[in-house]
Amino acid sequence: MKPTIYDVAERAGVSIATVSKVINDKADVGQKTKKRILKIIEEVGYHPSMVASALTGKHTHTIGLVIPDIANPFFAELARSVEDTGHANGYSVVICNTDNDPEKEVQYLWWLNQKKVDGVVLGTGMHNMKALKEFMEQNIPVVLVSRDIPTLSVSTVLVDDFRGGYVAAQHLLELNHRKALLLVGDLDNSSEQNRLKGFCAAFEEAETDKDNIKIIEGLMTTQQAAQAVKDALEKDSTVSSAFALTDFLAIGGIQGAREAGKNVPEHFSVVGFDDTFIAVLSYPPLTTISQPIVEMGEIVTQTLVDQIKGKKQSSRTIILTPDIKIRKTTANNTMSMQEPAQ
Repeated sequence: MKPTIYDVAERAGVSIATVSKVINDKADVGQKTKKRILKIIEEVGYHPSMVASALTGKHTHTIGLVIPDIANPFFAELARSVEDTGHANGYSVVICNTDNDPEKEVQYLWWLNQKKVDGVVLGTGMHNMKALKEFMEQNIPVVLVSRDIPTLSVSTVLVDDFRGGYVAAQHLLELNHRKALLLVGDLDNSSEQNRLKGFCAAFEEAETDKDNIKIIEGLMTTQQAAQAVKDALEKDSTVSSAFALTDFLAIGGIQGAREAGKNVPEHFSVVGFDDTFIAVLSYPPLTTISQPIVEMGEIVTQTLVDQIKGKKQSSRTIILTPDIKIRKTTANNTMSMQEPAQ
């Protein structure tokens, strides 16, 4: 027979109300009593009913994480950080993968509302703002990560994407690259828009013809990125570099260059963005703009937990600084006009 809240209260020598306060993390229980009750809960294996808690208006100790693509290592690593931080605070994390599908975004918001989650970390650009605003009217706390929606009064955790794009361009310019492909996924989200703007700003400052930058958008898989680079290089073999707005796309870019007969980095340089685990595992190891993914997950989750617990705070935007990790996919453009050795 499963242990009940009555069993816990009896063993702890306290009232059911006191056990309930500990479960719901209320502040008016002494630390010594709280520790004793938590120990007993663990010993007897008592699990509060999340459904019952939701029906009575109490916390379910569940957080929703909405992301666009779990196959992208950035979101996989972000999800791990959110889950670790949530777990450390006593919250389970439900991951909702939208595949950048506007219909799935709305469906997941409806589902999370039905499940009475305590709050949501939103890591995807919402195509249906009306649905998001209606969701927030249910008084469910929402925080954003790696996305910025200026029209919403919510806390946001970002990396300085403009600076990241700018630094990537500076690195390529210092290596004498004057023609570049920009491998872009979803230009509807603020992160990729700002990375693109930063890159172009650096090229403009260097008085490089804007026609030397070719933007290829709508790339959602490594295969699409590979094909895009291969096609572009077959049309113009003088293009010497690519900046991929994610590491995921950068790996495809490296493959596409090889398929076009270009060795990386001898004849073609590639810079990524994120610094996920695949940046080190790729061959050659990927030069990339590094953003502090674990820290982003920790901050955004703790911000949400604080809101759930009623800690009053005005909405704020936290901007973290990216850096460049120079590895083996970029080199000086001394052979860009030469045909690769056969």
